[in-house]
Amino acid sequence: MDAVSFKMMLGEFLGTAVLIYFGNGVVAGALLKKSKSNNAGWISITAGWAFGVLFGIFTAKSFGSPDAHINPAVTLAFGIMNNDLSKLIPFFFSQVGGAMLGSGLVYLHYLPHWKEEIDPIAILSIHSTEPAIDHKLSNFISESFGTFILILGIYTIFHPGSLGTSSDPGNVLSAHFGALLVSFLVWAIGLSMGGTTGYAINPARDLGPRIMHSILPIPGKGSSRWEYSWIPIVAPFVGAAVAGLVLM
Repeated sequence: MDAVSFKMMLGEFLGTAVLIYFGNGVVAGALLKKSKSNNAGWISITAGWAFGVLFGIFTAKSFGSPDAHINPAVTLAFGIMNNDLSKLIPFFFSQVGGAMLGSGLVYLHYLPHWKEEIDPIAILSIHSTEPAIDHKLSNFISESFGTFILILGIYTIFHPGSLGTSSDPGNVLSAHFGALLVSFLVWAIGLSMGGTTGYAINPARDLGPRIMHSILPIPGKGSSRWEYSWIPIVAPFVGAAVAGLVLM
């Protein structure tokens, strides 16, 4: 059982903050009506999230977390695969805290824009995920399946046999190239599977910013929709747990 150090928790905290700053930032740019990138579209949003994953991973590694999960569902899945869940709780609080910081930075970044936006659903969608059609069962399935594919993809990217035969001692994927492939994976999930729920596939990504939405002084922000919030929190854990068990 690996000890969880302060540096590892700091890496997860800062890496998740960078992820959310990029990700929620691109959504804000696309939805806030006086932003120069207003109506940039889904490809722009999914690309911004992919870049957020890439630089979030680099940040987490640089500040002390070699795992660079920046997602409690990833921590859960690999904890199951490694039969060691000691990182789950400390990483969860670090990741949620980092997501809150990232969301707060987006709020400050677009500070004069909030009073110009009159659509409370757009404001909420900048912070947390919202389904295109509010259908709890299908929303839960979408988030579970998306997270399952995320874990499966990360596993296959870093599997010893991914670039050839597992017996090849030179078959080692560099950390930088691996992070790039993970960002492409998240981009693909967003493009192919994200249109139903906004693809949280990360409990911290939704919970942290939803908390910030509830406490930030945003004019006309409306409800934080806590009645829906359990789906982007619970479903990714379910999908990750199933993937972890399948890949053990």
